[in-house]
This record gives sequence, structure tokens and C-alpha cells, in this order.
Amino acid sequence: MKKARQRQRVFILCLLSVTVLAPIVFLSNGASFLASFGRRGLAHDISTLKYRAESSQLHAIEEADGSLVEPKPIVYREKDLGSLISLGTSNVDSDSTQHRSTDDTTDSKKPENTGHKTILLGSNGTNDERRKENRSNSKVPSRSDTVGSSRDQSIRRTSQKQIDRRVKEIQDKIIQAKTYLTLTPPGSNSHLVKELRQRIKELERYASEGAKDTDLPRSALQKTKAMEFTLFKANRVYKDCTAIAKKLRAMTYNAEEQVRAHKNEATYLLGLAARTTPKGYHCLSLRLTAEYFALSPDERQFPNQQKVHDPNLHHYAVFSDNILASAVVVNSTVSSAQDTGKVVFHVVTNALNLPAISMWFLLYPPGKATIHVQSVDNFEALSANYDTILKKQNSTDPRYTSELNHLRFYLPDVFPELSKIVLLDHDVVVRRDLAGLWGVDLKGKVNAAVETCHESDPSFRRMDMLINFSDPNVARRLDAGACTWAFGMNLFDLREWRRRDLTALYHKYLRMGSKRGLWKSGSLGLGWATFYNRTVGLDKKWQRLGLGYESGVGAGDGIEEAAVLHYDGVRKPWLDIGIPKYKSYWTAYLNYDNPHFQQCNIHP
Repeated sequence: MKKARQRQRVFILCLLSVTVLAPIVFLSNGASFLASFGRRGLAHDISTLKYRAESSQLHAIEEADGSLVEPKPIVYREKDLGSLISLGTSNVDSDSTQHRSTDDTTDSKKPENTGHKTILLGSNGTNDERRKENRSNSKVPSRSDTVGSSRDQSIRRTSQKQIDRRVKEIQDKIIQAKTYLTLTPPGSNSHLVKELRQRIKELERYASEGAKDTDLPRSALQKTKAMEFTLFKANRVYKDCTAIAKKLRAMTYNAEEQVRAHKNEATYLLGLAARTTPKGYHCLSLRLTAEYFALSPDERQFPNQQKVHDPNLHHYAVFSDNILASAVVVNSTVSSAQDTGKVVFHVVTNALNLPAISMWFLLYPPGKATIHVQSVDNFEALSANYDTILKKQNSTDPRYTSELNHLRFYLPDVFPELSKIVLLDHDVVVRRDLAGLWGVDLKGKVNAAVETCHESDPSFRRMDMLINFSDPNVARRLDAGACTWAFGMNLFDLREWRRRDLTALYHKYLRMGSKRGLWKSGSLGLGWATFYNRTVGLDKKWQRLGLGYESGVGAGDGIEEAAVLHYDGVRKPWLDIGIPKYKSYWTAYLNYDNPHFQQCNIHP
């Protein structure tokens, strides 16, 4: 009996030992099995991510033969390595990314207060508070409304800048992920490769939404952090920094080359579009020319021609071969004038467009103002210099060598009876009465113009931008730091001009430039040299520049208060490439319902 109980106790003890030891043995074997399996999986990821010289082509950056071209190697100095070392060690802290992911996701539900507006995550509470503030401020006087409106615009601009920054960060991470994918052999389908492709697909959607000027959703931050963790894993698996640096350097170089090529192509196409004339304008010119020659000589005469030489009136001049541009300048000037009976407008064009422009103003006279249209061929002094000098300038843009462009330097010869005149370019719109210009004190100077030498202004220009100061004669005569000014709206004292014989000085500079290339294309550099120390600066409210290119001029930058709006640049308002937000100021002075526009299919 005792032996049976002893055997039973031994059997129970054996069972207990088995139940205790078996899990330990099983767990140890399982751990070794999982470790070996993990090593095999890691080895598989490493094998799939092994760099190959003949790796697949990049998605968006390719050469003609499908291979990337590397830039020339650069040797860095020792003092330049500080930033590189700091960038290289930034990944050391990435180990904490995984541990912070949960907390960051939780914190992402809280609005990121930037001092203006919630970015990326949004905040209904913040928006509701701002809407309540706007409603409560609706009863404040108009000045407060204006301040609030400008503040809201500033908030929107700041918000958009930060959204753009977020989108660029997302795009950078997409490029990093694609770089790792390009280092994998074709057909690779490891877990890490699948994860990279999935992250790329997710972030590309957010990048496209951000490019449409829309707020990024809340999930954008979570997906961005998920991509950061995936990139961290790829960085840990693939440690061949030399191969990655080589690939990124090649990508950057090819991207820069493509951007440079596209910019050159865009600049060429934009210049080509600026030199073309819309089809409807050709139709209008032909119809008006035919109607003009159908008139009798008496019917071609303009009324009030006795005022053309009266120096006591307000004389304005525009030199143009564009019918509608001339019409807008005249119409806007006359409609803005308080005493239109004192306005005399001189329009000078070439012989080809003289009939059409004359017929336009015969059909649509500028109210009580006097109009005088003449041809540039009537001025023999300009014709002689144009044939000898201007035609020899091999400019890619014929507008810069046009006789009408250089006629401004012959104003005393064109208007011998006048003492003062206001010259307007044909790409301006007059929105305020210009009668105050005739009371400006020129202080013995010849020219009055708006200055462009202030660096904070979008139209800032330096003398050396258009003048070659490497020539000793130019450096001795002119100061590179002198204040610059703009054509577009200029008041000229013709008597002082004649006394100083500035036309002869212009001829001298023109000949010097034709021999040594002192001036860039156009007449602005020549104007700076000719009227050097002979120009009086006008208040900026007289002329607002920068409407013919992307200058960043907004509604709050003095457009509404400006007397003259100048579409300087190639994107003229009468062309399809004109900037839409500025076109309405120009089209407001044309009646597009008249039969000539309808027949020629001309629309705003």
C-alpha cells in the first residue's frame, strides 16, 4: 500500500514538473524560431533593397535615355562640414519616433495655434470664435472694418504660407520614399516595399489637395508621421549612405536642369505671345482702315484743331500702334478729368495704323477733349537716326527698337510750340484727374516721374540692371547707386529740355551704346542716362507699377488710390496672357457692345 502511494506521488510530481518545464522549453524554442525567421525576413528586405547601378528610372525625372546624370563632384572645405554633420545626426533621435507616435496622434486632435489660424488640423472652435468676432465687429465704424478686413487678409496669407510649407514637407518625404524604391530591383514585393508604396499613395493625395489652395485634413499629420516612421525603418534596413547620397544628388541635379530648361522655354513662349496680335485686332484694323479711306478728305478732319498748339491747355501724348490701347489711354484720361475742355490729346502712330486709329477716334470722339492724330514718319530727325543706329541693334524684340519707343527723346521737336507735356505709355490706365501735375514744381529739372529705387517696392530697380557699369566711361559719368525712376507717366519741361539740348545728349549715349553694348534692350536705361540728375521724384500715388507681371501687387497696395495704373511687363491687359485680376481696370474703359467689336469677335 505504501509503495503504491509513493508511486502515485512520484507520478504526480512528474506531471507537475512537466507542466512547469514544458512552457519554458516551448517558449525558448519558439523564440529561437522567431528570431531565425526574423533574420530571414530582414535578410530578405536587405536583399530586395540592395543597390543596383541599373536601378529603375525615376518617376518624374528622366533623361532621354532613361538614366540620371550626376553633377560634377564638389570638394567642401572643412568649415562647410558643420551643417552636414548636424543633418547627418538628425536621424539619431528617430528612435523615439515610434514611442511618440501614439502621443502625437492624440495631441494632433488639439489645434496648433500659430497666433493667427489653425493649420493642417483645423479648429471649429477657433473658426466659430472668429465668426463671432466678425459679427460683433460689424457694428464698428468703417475704419475698424477696414482694419479688420486687412487683418483677415493677413491671416489668410499667413495661413496659406504655412499650408504651402506643409505641402513642401510632404513632397520631400514622398521624394525620399521614392528614392528608396528606386534602389530596389524590379519585381521586389517585400513588406517594406509595400509599405513605402502605400505611404507614397496616401501622401500624394494630400499633396494634390494642398496644391489646390485647400486646407489639409486632420489625417494629413497622422499620415505624415506614419511616413516618417516608415522612412526610419527603411533607413535602418538600408544603411548604404553613399548610394543614397549619390542617387539624391543625381535627382537634384536633373531636377534643377529640368526646371532651368522649362523656365527658359516659358520665358521664350511668353515673349513670343507678347509680340503677337490677336486675330480680332487684325480684323478691327482692316475694317477701320477700309472705312477711313471711304471718307472724303473733309470728313477725315478732327474738330477743334486750333487748340493743338495752345500752350495754356493740358497736353497729353501717347505713342502707339495699338488701336485699343490708345483708346483706353485717351478714354480713361478724359473720363477722369474734371475740365475735359482743357484736355488736348496727341496720338502718334506709324503710317500703317494711322488710318485705323484716326477712324476710331472719328467714330468714338473723346467728349469735349481735343484729339490730334499724326504719323511718326512726319519727323525727319527721328527717321534719319532710326535708319543709321536703331535698325542696327539686333534685338530679339522689335518693340525695343521701334521708332515709337524712341520718339519720347524727340518731344521738343515733335511739339515745338509747347512748354510742358505729359507723356503716357500705351499700357496705362488713368483713374484720377491729372490736372494737378501741371502745378508740380520741377525745381529747374526736366523730368518728373515716380521713383523705383526703394527696395521694399515691388517695382524696385537698380541702375546696373539696365546699364553696363563695367565700361569706364559709364562709371565715370553715372552713379550706380543713383535713384531710378519709371516711364509710363512723365511730366516734361520742354523749354528746359531745349535749353540743355538733351536730345543731342541722347544721340551721344545712343551711339556709345551701339558700339560697346552699354544699355540693355529698351529705352529705360537710355532714359536714366539722359535725364541723370535732371529728374524730380513724384509721390507714389501718381503711378502704380507692376500690373504686367507677377509682382505681387494686391488690392491693398495702392491700386485704388493710384492716379495711373501701369501694366509694365509683357503680360499686357489686351492679351490672353494678361493677369486676370488686373484686367478689369483696363476693360472698364471699352464698350464691347459696339458693332466693330461684335463683328471682329472681340470680347473682354
